[in-house]
Amino acid sequence: MDKIKEPSMYSTRDLSYDFLGIHFENPFILAAAPSTDNLDMVRRAFRAGWAGAILKTTSVEGTKVDLCYPMMSSFDHEGRKLFGMGNIDLISEHHIDKVEYNVRMLKKEFPHKMVAASIMAGRKEDWQSLVERLEKTGVDMIECSFSCPQGNIGEDPGKMLAQSISATELTARWVKEATKKIPISIKITPHVTDIVEVARAVKRSGCDALTASNSIQALMGIDIRSFAPNPNLGGKSTYSGMTGPAIKPITLRTIAEIARNVDISILGTGGASNWSDAVEFMAVGAGVVEFCTVVMHYGFRVITDLKSGMSHYLDEMRFSSPKDIVRKALPNLAMHDELPRRTVRSHIDKKLCIGCEVCYIACQDGGHMAIDRGSNRIPDVDQEKCVGCGLCQHVCPVDSCIGMQVAA
Repeated sequence: MDKIKEPSMYSTRDLSYDFLGIHFENPFILAAAPSTDNLDMVRRAFRAGWAGAILKTTSVEGTKVDLCYPMMSSFDHEGRKLFGMGNIDLISEHHIDKVEYNVRMLKKEFPHKMVAASIMAGRKEDWQSLVERLEKTGVDMIECSFSCPQGNIGEDPGKMLAQSISATELTARWVKEATKKIPISIKITPHVTDIVEVARAVKRSGCDALTASNSIQALMGIDIRSFAPNPNLGGKSTYSGMTGPAIKPITLRTIAEIARNVDISILGTGGASNWSDAVEFMAVGAGVVEFCTVVMHYGFRVITDLKSGMSHYLDEMRFSSPKDIVRKALPNLAMHDELPRRTVRSHIDKKLCIGCEVCYIACQDGGHMAIDRGSNRIPDVDQEKCVGCGLCQHVCPVDSCIGMQVAA
């Protein structure tokens, strides 16, 4: 197999650091997904430069894995493909015996890469058996799937294990009891009333980390001619787990809420597509960042841009390590009544304005009717009517053309 080489035009610096007692070459790892379900695929990913991989969720021998095809669907937005990707996947077709082999081979061939495995079970004996067997392979970490959007094996079929605080704590405790030394991370879901209480349950169990979080349960679309949901399986379908850029804001909030309230390590996943997304995840508390949809769309080669972008960012910010980013944004998060009250107004740079009138229409029909048509289609802001809501700034297609200025 060919080794993917980084172009010389991209300079990278040392991005390595320790997290959960494991040495990571960089903050970027592959999430448990189709990209990590095949030994040769993970080999190619490691040669490309990924720091680690979490092998797709496995189960004990004899577990029925009844997959449906096609299993993928998409939420495209304004010409952008896979803005959100839906899947009705369940778990790996490979049971634990195959994953044991894959872990051993990967650790032998890539001793400096982080190799983790994701597991799911329905009984205490099976959860603990999976942990014990994997630990003997030399796996670096185990991630437990408590949050499959299609429903977990176990307590309440059709629902997610992590939606029950008591079941989360009990099952996580079973898992941790079975380990000797490797870290355990519990993968949770944002589909709960109080994410902090779920995180506290994991903390009480003794587990080492949380993976925050998982795909968002979604109905990906309806064919308005046949009325079949997507993905269409003979006219029928079910809810999907949506991933991709569309869910990034939900993931950011989930990570931040946990980091602000519970002293536990976090692996961030769900919506990160580039190095700046990873910086945002880390800034609100993630120690490393998992990637899935962007890799399935553009391939393992995106690691080149991730590493290069992070390197330049660290130099620009004069950070010595990616660890310096972690939790950096948390002091700036506040409750609504703690926010500063300032008088701001919209300012339009008429030299940059292209006269599209998008801001005018938005303000007239969705704002405060503070923007008027000016000469040559260049808009004027009525400073008396403008309250500084910011709508015009966000609909403008030209970067830096419209800004919010503090009123004199």
